[in-house]
Amino acid sequence: MSYEPRLKTKYKEQVAQALMQKYQYKSIMQVPKISKIVVNQGIGDAVGDKKLVDTCLDELTRIVGQKAIPTKSKKAISNFKLRENMPIGAKVTLRGNRMYEFLDRLISIALPGVRDFKGVNDKSFDGRGNYTMGITEHIIFPEIDIDKISRISGMDISIVTTANTDEEAYSLLSLIGFPFKKK
Repeated sequence: MSYEPRLKTKYKEQVAQALMQKYQYKSIMQVPKISKIVVNQGIGDAVGDKKLVDTCLDELTRIVGQKAIPTKSKKAISNFKLRENMPIGAKVTLRGNRMYEFLDRLISIALPGVRDFKGVNDKSFDGRGNYTMGITEHIIFPEIDIDKISRISGMDISIVTTANTDEEAYSLLSLIGFPFKKK
């Protein structure tokens, strides 16, 4: 028997059925699902110190459980001392079981650990059913050892869904257990 993440099982058994009833889909294939999660970390100080990108790649790899790749600048900007193809950040695209595992850790461990946490903003949808949120401190993840951190950095987490509207995506994420602010 192969392992299946907790959120994936919850999606198949509860969330898909609830969405099917709520929106009156004719086929199970119409039910929106999460297709991928992209975690992106930009480092502005990487222009002056190249080692920052390496530490960022290492930390992001530890957080998500998949190897991060460096992002490079697209064009040169002389005022920022930035040259073309310079590494200035890191990103990871998660799919499948790793995606559900990361989302589960984000919802159940990392976000509740934020001080004065009242929920995430429900207005961060892009109009096509995708949700993006920013995290100001990456130390909320238990994989990061606070004693070994040289600098605290933030990250953007984009959840890409197959939903057609923001309302469907909101329903999908809230049924999965995403902690949106109470209205």
